[in-house]
Amino acid sequence: MSTSTLKTQVAEKAAAVKHAFTSWHAFHEFIKTEDTLLDEHGHPDTTRSWSNEDLDPTPPEKRTWRWWNYVTFYVGLAMGNWTLGSTMIGIGLNWWQAILIIFASQLISSIAMFFNSRCASVYHIGYPVVARSVFGMWGSYYFVGARAALAIIWYGVQLYSGASFMSAILRCIFGHYYTEIPNHIPKSVGITTAGMLSFFLFWLVHFPFCAFRPYQLRRFFWFKSIIVLPATFGLFIFCMANTKANLGSVFKSSYTGNKGWFIMYAINSGMGNTATLITNQPDISRWSKTKTGAQWSQLLTQPFAVTLAASLGILSTAAVNNNWGLDLWNPWDLLGAILDRYWSSSTRFAVFLSAFTWMISILGTNIAANMIPFGSDSSMLLPRYLNIPRGQYLVEFLAFAICPWKILASASVFTEFLSGYGLFMASVVAIMVCDYFLLTKGNVFVGYCYDGSPQNKHYYYMRGWNVQAIIAYLCGIALPFPGFVGTLGAHVSTAATDLGRLGWLISFSTSFVVYYALCLIWPTKNQKLIREMALGWEAASGDVLCAEDGTEIVEEGKGLYAKEGVVTQETYAAEPKL
Repeated sequence: MSTSTLKTQVAEKAAAVKHAFTSWHAFHEFIKTEDTLLDEHGHPDTTRSWSNEDLDPTPPEKRTWRWWNYVTFYVGLAMGNWTLGSTMIGIGLNWWQAILIIFASQLISSIAMFFNSRCASVYHIGYPVVARSVFGMWGSYYFVGARAALAIIWYGVQLYSGASFMSAILRCIFGHYYTEIPNHIPKSVGITTAGMLSFFLFWLVHFPFCAFRPYQLRRFFWFKSIIVLPATFGLFIFCMANTKANLGSVFKSSYTGNKGWFIMYAINSGMGNTATLITNQPDISRWSKTKTGAQWSQLLTQPFAVTLAASLGILSTAAVNNNWGLDLWNPWDLLGAILDRYWSSSTRFAVFLSAFTWMISILGTNIAANMIPFGSDSSMLLPRYLNIPRGQYLVEFLAFAICPWKILASASVFTEFLSGYGLFMASVVAIMVCDYFLLTKGNVFVGYCYDGSPQNKHYYYMRGWNVQAIIAYLCGIALPFPGFVGTLGAHVSTAATDLGRLGWLISFSTSFVVYYALCLIWPTKNQKLIREMALGWEAASGDVLCAEDGTEIVEEGKGLYAKEGVVTQETYAAEPKL
């Protein structure tokens, strides 16, 4: 882009912003998203917008993620699981038991991610649109809204965690000038003035990334994986060399009770870090260049990379704790302990580099696990006014507004809730996977996902709700829910506690079985239509979709284009593909 073109675009943007504040009508028109072809050719009796640029299927030129992009993406995310081992050691496993359990839990997670990414890889639609096809045009609002609300909270929590690395960076640069900043914030707030400075700076680091859609971030995730690997191994090597690999008590296991229940509990605990990522797969895999690029690369990368990161964390912190007489597991605490013990210019520089790479790691995790999902969800909740970038800017401010330091300082019950909410999303994933692979033969009529009228014969279901899916969802969360409540402080039976500890696993299994059995007896209208049409596996896939009025819309280049003529999506699905 030439300088003159850039100046012209900036001038046009500035003029548009200036005009927006001349009247309320002008402002309203300015903040509205542009109409899409799916809205223009939607049902004539509806005035509601069901589409925008980011809800529409991803056009070919924006499908920029190759299999190696997914490899670097998951390797970079995996390195953030340094503290996962502390969870395993904390519940009573020794180091090799913890490593085996972590691998098993991540393998299960990766298999679930493999299946949940298929629909979006084939039809190039995000989680909100997949939810419409499964839960109904109105029922999807609950499942999308719930994920969006939790993304706000987790975004703030990750901001607070990343601020700890920013504190380490500032300490390395400014020394006591940073650590001795006078505190003018009451202790009850849960953060100091110095901590607030670190939080604000890390919050600012996120700001530029809000403007980008996922297909534009693949190089950032590549950069993240490149720098975080040397930092992780460097910290591990330092800890092993400094302590002569004296690991101490991590060789001993200390669990009691039934071994089978304990192993299942440990596996479920190990899945806690990836429960969100399993649900978010459609928002990541929709940008895939091929139908399988997001699947196999993840399956062959994620379990090994997470196990490696957690293993390095277990061994490094165990050695330091045993030899230095400490009790820490977080990498930022470890970096702080190194500065306390070896304060010198060379140490400060090394810790600065390590803290910077870890900060980039959390930044990438927050973008992938919270920023992008919220942007995607908000584009469905308010499609007329929000797209992915606007939604990402919104969650940036909302995450600051919830004061995560206050939540983490004073609400231990709330943090328990955040840790256990995966059981609610497990049922969602189970129903989506079951519907796609077993009940609809991988057929999604994408054009009908943008028609909220009762005339939508595929996805309006019963007044916009897939009742069978809702029943299966409730059954899935019913079994582990009492045990989940017990973690929040309520007194529950031993049986309820044991079921609660199976959280994600039992919720997924129950919803999957119930939904499949229920739909065999009482199939949805969409499932009946697919049987009547005798469609083969993924017969409805392709770069052609049909709007409600029969207009044929082609996914081509950077966007969607209408073709002359009228066709139904059912007709297109029935046609043989080359």
